[in-house]
Amino acid sequence: MWCGKALSKALGATAPLCSRDSGKMTAPQVIRIPRRMQERLDNLKQVRRTRNHRVNTIRPGKLLIMSKNPQLNQSAAYTLGKFEQPVLASKGWKHKKSFGDYFTINSTQELPPFVTHCCPDQPGDKDKKHSVTFKSLKLSPEIVELLQCDNIVHPTTVQMQAIPRLLRGHNLLCAAETGSGKTLSYLLPVIQKLKEERKMPELRDIEPHVHCVVLVPSRELAEQVASVAKAFGGPFGLKVKVVGGGRGVGNIKLAFTSGPPDILVATPGALSKALQRRCLDMSELSFLIIDEADTMFDPSFADLVERILAYAQVASNPSETIGPGAKAQLAVVGATFPRGVGEVLSQVTDLGSMVVIKSQMLHFIMPHVKQMFLKVKAADKLLELHKVLKTARGGMGILVFCNGSATVNWLGYNLEDLGVRHLRLQGQMPASMRAGIFQAFQKGLVDVLVCTDIASRGLDTQRVQLVINYDFPMSHADYIHRAGRVGRAGGSSGGAVLSFVTHPWDVELVQVIEIAARRRTNLPGMETAIREPTPRLDSDKHL
Repeated sequence: MWCGKALSKALGATAPLCSRDSGKMTAPQVIRIPRRMQERLDNLKQVRRTRNHRVNTIRPGKLLIMSKNPQLNQSAAYTLGKFEQPVLASKGWKHKKSFGDYFTINSTQELPPFVTHCCPDQPGDKDKKHSVTFKSLKLSPEIVELLQCDNIVHPTTVQMQAIPRLLRGHNLLCAAETGSGKTLSYLLPVIQKLKEERKMPELRDIEPHVHCVVLVPSRELAEQVASVAKAFGGPFGLKVKVVGGGRGVGNIKLAFTSGPPDILVATPGALSKALQRRCLDMSELSFLIIDEADTMFDPSFADLVERILAYAQVASNPSETIGPGAKAQLAVVGATFPRGVGEVLSQVTDLGSMVVIKSQMLHFIMPHVKQMFLKVKAADKLLELHKVLKTARGGMGILVFCNGSATVNWLGYNLEDLGVRHLRLQGQMPASMRAGIFQAFQKGLVDVLVCTDIASRGLDTQRVQLVINYDFPMSHADYIHRAGRVGRAGGSSGGAVLSFVTHPWDVELVQVIEIAARRRTNLPGMETAIREPTPRLDSDKHL
C-alpha cells in the first residue's frame, strides 16, 4: 500500500490526496509540467552549468583568436588543453543568422618555423651554436657561390636534413611544409652529383642519356622547376628540358632533338607518351624525383605514376647508386601524403631502407600567417571580394581561389565588369592560353590571379601577400596548400589568408581548423602510414 506522502511525491501532486469530509474519498489533484517546458528548464540548467565551467581563455597581451564576440577570444599566451572543450567562434555558423560573423587566427611570430640560421655544434650541446650555411652541407664552393649570388645563404630545416642524405645516396621520403624550400632540397644534390659524374673517366665513354627525371603534376610547376634547374645547373653545362601535356607529341619529341637532356622535368601524361615512343630510357636513370606527392599519388595520377615507376631501376640501398650500371636514387617529396604511397613504392624499392624526413610543423596552422574567416552569403561573396580588392595596396600579389574552372570564368567576367585587372588560370584552358599566365603574374604585370587549385601546388609565389578563398577548399589538405602560397621561404614575411565560409560543409572544416589553432595541434586525419602498404580498391579511373 502506498502511503499518502509517497504517492503524492510520485505523482507530483500539490493538493491533498483525499478529503475525509462526509467520509468520502476524492480523486487526487495532479499538476504536471508540460514536456517542452521541462526540456527548456533542463537546457537552461545545462547552459548555466556550462557557463560556470567555461574555461577562461583570455589573458593579457596579444590575441591568438580574435572573434566578433570578444568573450570567445583566446590569448596567444594560452593553449587549450587536450580535454578542455573549446567554445568556438564558429559554433553557430550553420545557422542562417550567423551571416556576417567572423573570427581571425592571428600570426604569433614573424619568421616561418622552417627558417633557421643556427644549430648546435654537438647533439647534446645547446649552448654553443654556429651559423649554418650551405657550405656546411658539403655542397661544392661553386654551387654555394651561385646560391649567394641569389642571396640564399642559410638553408631551411628541410634542406639541412635532406641535402646530406641525398648526397650520400639514400632514397628519400620528404614531408615538409609548403614554402619550406623542398625544390632546392632535391635539385642541389642532383646538380652536384651530376657535375661530379662528368669528371669520372670511367663514365665518359658511356652513350649520353637522361640522368634525372623530375615528375610534377602541372605544366606551370614543370616550367618553374626547370627554371631553377637551369639557373643552378646551366653554369656546369647541364642541359635541362621540359615536357608537358596538352602540346602534342611533336613538342615532346622536340625536347630530345638535340640529344637527351641531363635533367628532364615532366608531367605524368607527357612522360608516359615519351616512354611509349622510346624518346628516353629510364633504366639508365641516376635520379628519379616525384614532387607534390599528394597530387601524384591521388586517384587521378596514381595508376599513371605506377606505370612510369615500372620503367625505372630504383636502388634499394646507397651502394647501388655508385659506379657503372648504377641504379636510380628515388626522392618522393610533398607537403601531404595520401593513402597508397607505401603500396606503390614498395613495388620498386625497399621501403625499410628509405630515409623519412618529416618536419615538426607538418599539417599545422602556420604561426606566421594571419588567417581570417568570414561567414557570408553566396550572393554577397562577389561584393565582399570587390571591397577587399579595392582596398588592397598596389603591387600586392593576390591569389583568388575557386573550386571549379566554371567559377573562375564566371568570376573573371564579373571582375572585368567591375574594372578589376586580373588574370585567370584553370585546368580546362588550352595549353596555348595557359602558357605564360603564371609567369606574367610572378613578374608583377598583374596583381590579381583568379585560379583553381592548379596554382596551389608547388608554385613559387614569393610576391603573394594575400590569398582569398572565394570558394572554401574541399579538404584540409587543399586549405594547407592554398595557405602555403604566403609566408614562403625567401619571400616577404607574414601574409594573410581570407576565407569566405558559406555552406554547412564549409563550417565543419572551419571548426576543425579553429580547434587545431586553439590547441596548437596539427590538423587531424592527414597522417598516413608511409612504410606499411595499404589495400587499394580497384576502380575505373579516367586519366
